[in-house]
Amino acid sequence: MKLLTDLLSTDYGLMSAAVIAITLCMAVWFSAFFRRKMNESPQPPKD
Repeated sequence: MKLLTDLLSTDYGLMSAAVIAITLCMAVWFSAFFRRKMNESPQPPKD
């Protein structure tokens, strides 16, 4: 319980929660982005 209290009530806890949330959002976005790029057909080289 002390851990959850520290996470939600201190400045370093809130920054840690923000970093965790940003990292999870980035993981979801990157996985969708790379999945979309892998499913595209190859483009001819531009000369």
